[in-house]
Amino acid sequence: MNFSLRVNRKQIATNSSPYRDQQFQQISALRSRFQRQGLPVISVDSKKREMIGNFKSSGSKWDRLPTLVNDHDFLSDASGVGISYGIYDPVNNRGTVCVGISHDTPAFATHSIATWWKREGSRRYGSAPKLLVLADSGGSNSCTSWAWKTGIQAQLCNKFNITATIAHYPTGASKWNPIEHRLFSEISKNWAAEPLDSYEKMLNFIRTTSTRTGLVVTAYLDRRDYQKGLKPDPQLIRSLRLPHPFGADQCRQRRPTNCAAVSSARVRSGRLPLQVLPMWSGQSEGDSISRSEPGSVDLHHSAQSP
Repeated sequence: MNFSLRVNRKQIATNSSPYRDQQFQQISALRSRFQRQGLPVISVDSKKREMIGNFKSSGSKWDRLPTLVNDHDFLSDASGVGISYGIYDPVNNRGTVCVGISHDTPAFATHSIATWWKREGSRRYGSAPKLLVLADSGGSNSCTSWAWKTGIQAQLCNKFNITATIAHYPTGASKWNPIEHRLFSEISKNWAAEPLDSYEKMLNFIRTTSTRTGLVVTAYLDRRDYQKGLKPDPQLIRSLRLPHPFGADQCRQRRPTNCAAVSSARVRSGRLPLQVLPMWSGQSEGDSISRSEPGSVDLHHSAQSP
């Protein structure tokens, strides 16, 4: 009869875009081009928030006796929270994790990337003029977040005089982001069944994560208080020029969920005029943020219009 106990299987896509494959091809082409030129490529994302204290940790480990932990996971019993924002270099198999103690915000994400470039990226790649950032389409590095885009511009591009190309994976495709299966999964294995009762212990498990292929991970503790809900200065937003290059008819025809993807910009004296390209199914295929000359910043959308 072929009957057996079965569970539901998540397999039916509900928000698939006709441009999904094109987006993956675009990201693949970007990665190949940057690697051929010897330019840095990083994969970024934030990991699940961890409560610091004697709480149950998922997974299992070899031991003579089980580790006794609290019978409930109440935040009031925690000494703090640990929010991991990771930066993974797939070419050199190197990972960096900044552990925050407040909230997972665009400011925290952009500061983590800037910290990586200052402490490791610039030493590894010297004065590389360009950087490719692979990111999910949601969370603190959401493709619809102006705070994320302006943060990358201010914290990374303006400060270190580098062009950053940002390529977002399609919605629901975060598992294809290299950091998920090359870094975060290995960290989870390393601290499996280990209660994270202090920041020092959490950082130590991250730093001691390794693989047979030679993964090396560094970790830093970021004690800054990042407030949620902060947005770019309204005056800066009001100064934006938003002409739609494809026209309203084409925008409606392709059904973009948000027609506010950064394509090109020039910054002078705090003004940020932008040109807009549509984001198919809620994500942009690539935003390039650069500093081309003193006092100016250019952003170029790397997506190919269908």
